[in-house]
Amino acid sequence: MEKMLFRGVVTSIQPRIRVLRSFDRDSPSYLGYALTLLDATSGRTYSIGIGVGSQQKHQFRVGMTISGSCIAVLEPHLESVDYYRASKLKRLSESPEDRTSPPWRIAPPPISVYRSLSPRRLSEKAYEKACLSCIWGCRMAVEIITEEGPEEQRYRMETFCYGPATCKLYVKGIDMLDE
Repeated sequence: MEKMLFRGVVTSIQPRIRVLRSFDRDSPSYLGYALTLLDATSGRTYSIGIGVGSQQKHQFRVGMTISGSCIAVLEPHLESVDYYRASKLKRLSESPEDRTSPPWRIAPPPISVYRSLSPRRLSEKAYEKACLSCIWGCRMAVEIITEEGPEEQRYRMETFCYGPATCKLYVKGIDMLDE
């Protein structure tokens, strides 16, 4: 596994969650956080999975410039990020927090807060347009076990919102039971 060095501006930090769905029951796995970066050199955008400890230590938020190393995800259908196993993380520049209105671009809360909340399906269009940089938005990798059995698994990405129900940017997404 070849390590990739990165340096870029954080454009998003959200929970990194994988869901196993069997019939109508969801079993989430809380893996840490997903950082989206705008690469300082190439101008390319990509996402990196970091652990809970790394976020607790560095308190990353939108606007910060950071660097480190990571490896490419081995099973992309099981991940919502492009890279993971980040190491040698460094904060290179700070950014002011903006707590005034959604989308919220502050350091995200501990994973235990996300666990305690009930996510709502979020429209993919709303996620891409307004919620991609919000700490309450989340793109989850979903593994679906069908009635035919585990050998007939399907994979997809779904978007959710953990934020306040009063958020003016929220647009309901398609519920899994409606599909």
